[in-house]
Amino acid sequence: MTCWASVDEHAKLWLKEAGKKIIASFQTALEINTKADANDLVTNIDQQIEQYFTKEIRLTFPSHKILGEEGFGDELVNTDGVIWIIDPIDGTMNFVHQQRNFFISIGILDNGIGKLGYLYDVVHDELYYAEAGKGAYWDELKLPKLEEVPVENALIGCSATWMAPNRYMDPTNTLIPLAQDVRGTRSYGSAALEFAYVATGRLDAYISMRLSPWDFAGGKIIVEELGGIVTDLNGEKLSILQKSSILVAKPGLHAKILENYLKK
Repeated sequence: MTCWASVDEHAKLWLKEAGKKIIASFQTALEINTKADANDLVTNIDQQIEQYFTKEIRLTFPSHKILGEEGFGDELVNTDGVIWIIDPIDGTMNFVHQQRNFFISIGILDNGIGKLGYLYDVVHDELYYAEAGKGAYWDELKLPKLEEVPVENALIGCSATWMAPNRYMDPTNTLIPLAQDVRGTRSYGSAALEFAYVATGRLDAYISMRLSPWDFAGGKIIVEELGGIVTDLNGEKLSILQKSSILVAKPGLHAKILENYLKK
């Protein structure tokens, strides 16, 4: 039987310690490499932080599985048991160029069901977290349930990349009309940050064509605990083992965006 209070206590402790390691790295030269393309960056700090979490989890909770962006976890073929889904630095380009606007993201699932979610703003030392069925918090402040907002008053997160022709969607009759109808659009370069902003009402929705499980696992748990809706762009349930498009939005707004703009 899993003691979730212990898991939560350790996760928060490790997040704070990992944050200190990242802040300390600001004084050292980064080793920067690329992955899928020239703009898909990874640093030695991304790798070291994931290794830190992996080591601590294996020592403390040896039966738990790990899915990490940098590949130091397990090769998962199913969602059985307790799984930690970790992005050690979500927003690596921001980390490299700005030393801000990046998060550590962790989602912990029990047999495929989201149980604990954490989004940690390292630079501002702000932790957003939730336990399914027990509320979501911004540090010690309990967050209120998300309320509906009309499309014309909505502020949405969406990269300008997706407003141009791309291989995932023709934006001409979908995202461009949406951008014209909403109050405004923003792009921050970190999915975890944008999930946190939806959770706190700083954004009303967030859209991406392609995210990996470690990009959305932690944020999904937090937003859903607040009554928000998280699906792919077809309105379908997400898989924690696959990359997916993302539509996260306040209740009501999610359905309006889906039906009036994306399903065309």
